[in-house]
Amino acid sequence: MASIPELEVIRRNQILEAAIGVMSKNGSAHVTMADIAEAAGLSKGGLAHYFKSKDELFKESFRYYYGVIFQFFKQAMDGCDGPIDKLLGFGLPLFNREIPQVNMAYKILYDLVTLSAHDEDYRALFCEWIDEWLTLKKAALDEGIRCGFFREHDSLSLAMTISSIFQGITTRWYFYPERHTREWAEQAFEEAIRNLLEPYMMKK
Repeated sequence: MASIPELEVIRRNQILEAAIGVMSKNGSAHVTMADIAEAAGLSKGGLAHYFKSKDELFKESFRYYYGVIFQFFKQAMDGCDGPIDKLLGFGLPLFNREIPQVNMAYKILYDLVTLSAHDEDYRALFCEWIDEWLTLKKAALDEGIRCGFFREHDSLSLAMTISSIFQGITTRWYFYPERHTREWAEQAFEEAIRNLLEPYMMKK
């Protein structure tokens, strides 16, 4: 049987998952503590035992959710063959909004971006999100350097460029799909990254 501290962690995570579900459906601006308590199967008093304010709960929810997302992407990238496939995210559903988890991830991300525009604490969370992506991309570039696939270069700077290209394409694809289709997004991203990486590749 789980101990009391373990049960507290389990219950806390259940609340965070409930909060993310409600936020992705309605947007954080339209979510109340009562909404989250209902989704988590708690009274408002029971919810307050774990989180004293909506602001505290929201911030912890963003951090928790992206921890889950990055672990998923790290495992998926580890299963890719070679640094190019890892950088391109081959086999990952990057531009498939029909997958519920993908659609939810973008909704939560853009909710965080909106909050970040006017709140320094949320901006810090957004910066944490960016740094996590940079860590994943830099690791793939460093692997390529070690195995002689890429020449020596500033892998952090290049990871920043790759991440920025991806974010720009996904923003257009997500908000203006009538023109920026999934097919366009996948092709544009692959072409942009392959062209970007070409000068850094070791010649055989």
